[in-house]
Amino acid sequence: MSGPEEFQLFASPITCHAFNADRTQVAVSPNSHEVYIYARRGDGWTHTHTLSEHDKLVTSIDWAPKTNRIATASQDRNAYVWVHDAPSDTWKPTLVLLRFNRAATTIRWSPHENKFAVGSGARQIAICYFEEENDWWVSKHLKKPLRSTVLSLAWHPDNILLVAGAADMKARVFSAWVKGLDVKASDPVWGERLPFGTVCGEFGHDAGGWVHDVAFAPQSRAIAWVSHDSSVNIATGPQDPVVTIRTNTLPFVSLLWASETALVVAGHDCTPYLVAKQGGTWQLAGKLDVGQRKSVTASNAMSKFRQMDSRAQQINSDTELETVHQNTITSVRAYSGSGPDPAANVTHFSTSGVDGKLAIWDLLSTSVSRMTV
Repeated sequence: MSGPEEFQLFASPITCHAFNADRTQVAVSPNSHEVYIYARRGDGWTHTHTLSEHDKLVTSIDWAPKTNRIATASQDRNAYVWVHDAPSDTWKPTLVLLRFNRAATTIRWSPHENKFAVGSGARQIAICYFEEENDWWVSKHLKKPLRSTVLSLAWHPDNILLVAGAADMKARVFSAWVKGLDVKASDPVWGERLPFGTVCGEFGHDAGGWVHDVAFAPQSRAIAWVSHDSSVNIATGPQDPVVTIRTNTLPFVSLLWASETALVVAGHDCTPYLVAKQGGTWQLAGKLDVGQRKSVTASNAMSKFRQMDSRAQQINSDTELETVHQNTITSVRAYSGSGPDPAANVTHFSTSGVDGKLAIWDLLSTSVSRMTV
């Protein structure tokens, strides 16, 4: 069983990352105001471009696979759309009129790539689209009933519905229908008449926590979200009961639908986990880390401490974990898939973390996934 591909890109944390369509390039932000683009060269990555228009921390990146445009959001309250100019081999930015008075926190292109959504600390979501007459990107705001910072966004495949996770411990499904861009919604489960701003569903509970990440299932009507109470939650519609998988791990901060019956989640435990539907029941199946590093149990650690204490030795400062990532995983993204719809059958996924590392995982090579997926 082979382990994931590991790339130590930075000594500083990677805030976010996104790949281009053919996975030959990756855009990453090393916890700074800049975005670095790397190109695949054999077994490694070579730095090719630096996007430096922002003047504060870049919080989110998304790379549109069809139009090859990069969207970035930052704590400077701005968003940019970057277009590659082939003759000069440069990336040219266009400022987006967000009209936020707080930091932009997350950004995601819609499936048709004719608009994108930006969350903020101003309790608002900007739905941005290109206005041909004035030749610029404009936005419409979703506000109510948001009561705190928007931490995550994800689009439904129909290009209209948007699910948002916020620090008010709620996950909400909104209509982001824009006149002149969108047709009628294709999923009647969430509603048939969906004017802009319609709240199609609201989920959460008082004992929960910040909703760190959200996602729509690639083919079905279901949504999933992870909260700061270390839970994974799944809802199949606005009137259906929420399935909550409670775990004893540290909180998850990112998730990915690998198929209609499997989720990859990761966060402060420094390793990705598989959540799978088995026998009609959703459950935490186990870690996806190959575990090649030697595990140190509590009893072994105590025994080693006693031996060192009896010899008047100082404790070794080496604190390497048994996991691939040595700190919190900040982002999980789909890398490749199989079948007619790769997004619905993810075979490889990528992770980035506070340890400055980028990893590409073979989902089907792990023993946990072979037993469940």
